[in-house]
Amino acid sequence: MELSDIEKIELLYLQMEDYLEIKDVMQSAYTSMPDIYWRENHIDTLLKKFPEGQVVIKVNGQIAGCALSIIVDYDSHDDNHSYKQITANYTFDSHTYDGDILYGIDVFIKPEYRGLRLGRRLYDYRKELCEKLNLKGIAFGGRIPNYHKYSNELTPKEYIEKVRRKEIHDPVLNFQISNDFHPARILKGYLEGDQASMEFAVLLEWDNIYYEKPTKKAEVKKTVVRLGLIQWQMRPYKDIDSLLQQVEYFVDAVSGYRSDFALFPEFFNAPLMAQYNHLSEPEAIRELAKYTDEIVQKFSNLSITYNINIIAGSMPEMRNGKLFNVGYLCKRDGTIEPYEKIHVTPDEAKVWGMQGGHEVKVFDTDCGKIGILICYDSEFPELSRLLADDGMDILFVPFLTDTQNGYSRVRHCAQARAIENECYVAIAGSVGNLPNVHNMDIQFAQSMVFTPCDFSFPTNGIKAEATPNTEMILIADVDIDLLRELNEFGSVRNLKDRRRDVFELKRKR
Repeated sequence: MELSDIEKIELLYLQMEDYLEIKDVMQSAYTSMPDIYWRENHIDTLLKKFPEGQVVIKVNGQIAGCALSIIVDYDSHDDNHSYKQITANYTFDSHTYDGDILYGIDVFIKPEYRGLRLGRRLYDYRKELCEKLNLKGIAFGGRIPNYHKYSNELTPKEYIEKVRRKEIHDPVLNFQISNDFHPARILKGYLEGDQASMEFAVLLEWDNIYYEKPTKKAEVKKTVVRLGLIQWQMRPYKDIDSLLQQVEYFVDAVSGYRSDFALFPEFFNAPLMAQYNHLSEPEAIRELAKYTDEIVQKFSNLSITYNINIIAGSMPEMRNGKLFNVGYLCKRDGTIEPYEKIHVTPDEAKVWGMQGGHEVKVFDTDCGKIGILICYDSEFPELSRLLADDGMDILFVPFLTDTQNGYSRVRHCAQARAIENECYVAIAGSVGNLPNVHNMDIQFAQSMVFTPCDFSFPTNGIKAEATPNTEMILIADVDIDLLRELNEFGSVRNLKDRRRDVFELKRKR
């Protein structure tokens, strides 16, 4: 059929009155197996058990193709099942609405309508149905009709590899792979009478990236997350109460915009060192560390009161006589979790005697999995890659930089982390001057939210940016579902396409 002859294409639910036409279409589609077609009682059973799983595509009112499917409890079936087994001997008693996989029973297109990409429309419908029903994914046994030509020289596994490398053309398998289905295993003796495939099939699977495991908890998983970044002005404070009053002012502001997270900068509490300026730098920062417990408790109280998750920048903290740069994630459910700066800068080590931490981890929140790296740590790609491997969706980077040079390092490395790890990255820093605090004289910052670079994201990879060197808040929404689509269907897939056969990254502890 020519494109110019098409007046209307319709995707419709299959009806019993379509049976004779369906039978004709199937026989013309499977010319090598003319006696294998669905009987009327089979179609009737499928329509009674699962009507929304059976669809036809019509061109100018004539049936051009059909897709049939059931829902199965996948774990109850053997990995090496046959077509007869998965359909319960063609009774379809294996269908259950309590199942977790949409299993494709059949897809066929009438020969004269091939080349119009009608099969793609049928598979797109299946994917949408799978998402609508919140199933884990789609599976089916795919025929390899050209395998009989190579069976004397190639095993099924070798044949599939050559098809994937485009060295052999297999119309069915090529089509499935181009529609985002991936081969899982070889099925031997799958379809009786399929001599073209030598009764072999490829178990093909498609994962529903939107699947949510059923839960009995009264909770809603957020897919659009609102970030509130505080670009903090360094200014003198007469005491800790004055500083905490300013902290609450900003928490109140970002909470008023219904933000899910508030991100404070690294060492935002440094102005409190002014009263210890008569001491040496190492002594002054150790005095500052005495405020950390009180500040963390205040942040936790604010997270509960204002119903917001707070990333409390970072503060000096003494542990067993050693000085560390530590921050705290204060969740709105009342829990508190610490994070550490792994790489201290040469200045932090030389002037303050600060030690590097050891633990790198993702945090589970009511908005998904997040990672937190303090300033210099964002310049070491291995850390964020470990977090990405653990499922991180958003990376938060509280930072403190004095010069534009230092800021540029953090800014450009943070944006690289968003691209290579297919995640969002939010950075927040401090601005202004502290003439009365040694080693903290000047600050430069421009807080930002970065995204991957693909069609669903800003072309420059910047979701939002603050005005440089100005005290303000920055509010931005990020869509977690867009990351799921990018992970599976992006123009490039930095996480999936890694050559793990060439290199690997792992923790030492």
